[in-house]
Amino acid sequence: MLKILFLTTAHRYDDDRIFYHQAKELEGKGYQVKICSLCSDYNGCIEGIEIESYSILEKSSKKKSEVFQEVIRSFLPDCIICSEPLAVIASKRFKEKKMSIIYDITEWYPSFRMLQSYSSLSRFVHAIKFFLIQIYAGVCSTHFIFGEASKKFPLAYIFPFKKNILLPYYPHQSYVKESIKELKDKEINLCYTGRISKEDGIENFFKAAHIFRHNRPEVELKMTIVGAPKRVTDKDYFSNLLQEYKWENINIKNYVPFKEFTDSYADVDICFDLRERNFEYNHCLPIKLFYYAGSGKPIIYSHLKAIENHIDISKFGYLVNPEDAYAISKLIENYIDHPDLYNKHARFARKLFTENFNWGIIRDLFTNFIRQSIKK
Repeated sequence: MLKILFLTTAHRYDDDRIFYHQAKELEGKGYQVKICSLCSDYNGCIEGIEIESYSILEKSSKKKSEVFQEVIRSFLPDCIICSEPLAVIASKRFKEKKMSIIYDITEWYPSFRMLQSYSSLSRFVHAIKFFLIQIYAGVCSTHFIFGEASKKFPLAYIFPFKKNILLPYYPHQSYVKESIKELKDKEINLCYTGRISKEDGIENFFKAAHIFRHNRPEVELKMTIVGAPKRVTDKDYFSNLLQEYKWENINIKNYVPFKEFTDSYADVDICFDLRERNFEYNHCLPIKLFYYAGSGKPIIYSHLKAIENHIDISKFGYLVNPEDAYAISKLIENYIDHPDLYNKHARFARKLFTENFNWGIIRDLFTNFIRQSIKK
């Protein structure tokens, strides 16, 4: 039986892409599959997949590399799928068995968040350092998987001879519950999910809701927020927002298990993502977009190039300037005034997901690529 090992520093062992899609798909095809993560503690077996996970994210790179190499030595995989440069480099240093090393690139490296804690001058120096580490990871890899077209830079251009595929973030249909609603004329429930911070658009969400409340006081406004701040500064920032907007009917839920995600917003009418339009966000395709569509929820999203290049939003929602609260409010009002349009958008969103943007569309692309990558 061929063995596949997933290595990740920053993703949990039960990450939706790694565990629920890639690992489960490979296990179902008859591979022996193991996941090693360095940001959460767990050792055992879940749904036929071995897990060896440690909470050592704050340890030195040397220590993390040693842990990865020990896992490789004990498992002796035929193929390793890595999510970060450290995992790739640690895999390359293992010389006792030849194996394919696939770098699955879903994040910018370096990302703006990685550089935030450094001063301006130091930020530039570290950006160069991390960029060179990324290039070296490209040298060490035998194959690439890119989560979206923009993530191909720079590795696909520097190493055009290395085989690669584009594997988007489409969810499996079994994890997406259809929850199309009939819009009421005197009530609306608006939804925000994910990390709560200014750059992720929570204030833009409240500002648009505030104008809508002012313009349409006869409509009962409900807000559902699924997620939490990660940084202390974000927690304080969110507390201040809640003090400023002391409204009734704000339902705040903490992060929920992956399988319960679409249930957490089943009762809402419109899903929002009004993140800032910085360079990184503008070139990142939001994963939740496909979950919202699969649930049958019209969406109002920041106008991002990554979305515009991948999917036509106009048939089930709108792309907007996230800071134009007045225009966003008008779009909400338009749904209230035209429930037939709302219903049309909701049903088209679900149709688009079932026909074009679910895991079943790309699963064979993934498994065939892994099979072909394994050294005979």
